[in-house]
Amino acid sequence: MKSAVLLTTSALAVLAAAQQTAYGQCGGQGWTGATSCVSGYTCTYSNDFYSQCVPGTAATTASTKTTTTKSTTTSKTTTTKTSTTKTSTTKTSTTKSTTTPIQTTLSTTTTAGPTTQVPSGSFTVEGFARNNPTGTISGGAGGSTTTVSAYAAFTSAVKSNTAKVVYVSGIITLTAKVKVGSNTSILGLGSNSGVTGKTLSLSSVDNIIIRNMKISEVKGDDLITISSSTRVWIDHNELFNGGLGNGPDYYDGQIDIIHASDYITVSWNYFHDHWKCSLVGNSDSNRAEDFGHLHVTYHHNYWKNMGTRGPAGRFGHQHIYNNLYEDYHYQAIHSRSDNQVLVEGNVFRGDTPEALSTYGLVIPMDSPNTCTCGDQELDGYANLGAANDWGSSTYNITRTGTFTSAGYSYNLTPLSSVESIVKAGVGVGKI
Repeated sequence: MKSAVLLTTSALAVLAAAQQTAYGQCGGQGWTGATSCVSGYTCTYSNDFYSQCVPGTAATTASTKTTTTKSTTTSKTTTTKTSTTKTSTTKTSTTKSTTTPIQTTLSTTTTAGPTTQVPSGSFTVEGFARNNPTGTISGGAGGSTTTVSAYAAFTSAVKSNTAKVVYVSGIITLTAKVKVGSNTSILGLGSNSGVTGKTLSLSSVDNIIIRNMKISEVKGDDLITISSSTRVWIDHNELFNGGLGNGPDYYDGQIDIIHASDYITVSWNYFHDHWKCSLVGNSDSNRAEDFGHLHVTYHHNYWKNMGTRGPAGRFGHQHIYNNLYEDYHYQAIHSRSDNQVLVEGNVFRGDTPEALSTYGLVIPMDSPNTCTCGDQELDGYANLGAANDWGSSTYNITRTGTFTSAGYSYNLTPLSSVESIVKAGVGVGKI
């Protein structure tokens, strides 16, 4: 698809002497760097603005992709953990059908299901930010262009609703929460640009792209809050805080998506050293507002040394594919309060006791409100698409729902390649 969403062509390009390195840019309008790749990699077209060095030879690039057949695996028996930190989350049933699942309101005309196998996935936008009734996300394409390196300039540059591309140079310390206006692209330059200290707030806005940014160290609040907003693409960022040592509420979420926000893609991000990552739907009492919204795609993210919420969802639909979970210490994916998830092609490694649960208990490690035994909500739903690699993790599916297809086409990385491809492709300095 020809699109203007990749706006970093000249600003983020790093010139190579002869051959571009693995996963580096090797072509696109205005590109002046190397157009060939190191041995074992081939320059592959993504769109008019970006071509990339991906593993393989000319015979295995995007022009000759093969069709993927999805697995129909639906359940796995959960075994009870003996660890004292996990006993409160165990439920004996693993798969139970229901007669009243939440229904999706999304309607698209695209072909459902993955259409190709690709070595590294696509760095163009996929998922709900691309496929939705409003139209493909474009951010600030066609608008003004500004480069900023200080707090005042940054806040001024991002606040309007007119189309604009804001390049961030270096790490900017925010002294107050920054509200981002509609029709905005925020793009970090190089591999060490971003913001720290306070929240990026996307509230009642539409059409926002945040890419190639380091975002860190916000105490008592989210790194990014998306509230009552639509069409957001959070891509190729690094999000982190100071670890899990201070408990779940010293920091808040990394990306929280609340108040009926819709049509969002979270892709190729490196989440690490944080307790509560991403909450979709802020309260179990918020059904009237959230029901039928909260369509979110999470793909090709790397989650390392985390606690809970990878993601945790209420009342919505999350398509979760080709993510790598490593040392997700308490609970990774949690679908509760009639939420639905479609989980496929993910890999779980390290100290990750529970990969997926639809049991409604909000475990004590996930910031209980009133009781050290946790908070009880309604169960959620989960369906499994293409096979997942659960590693040593268990999962607990108490209800299967109707969300068996995302309703759009997407690139599904072969399961055996997910771990290496995700580690190589996520985070800053890759676009």
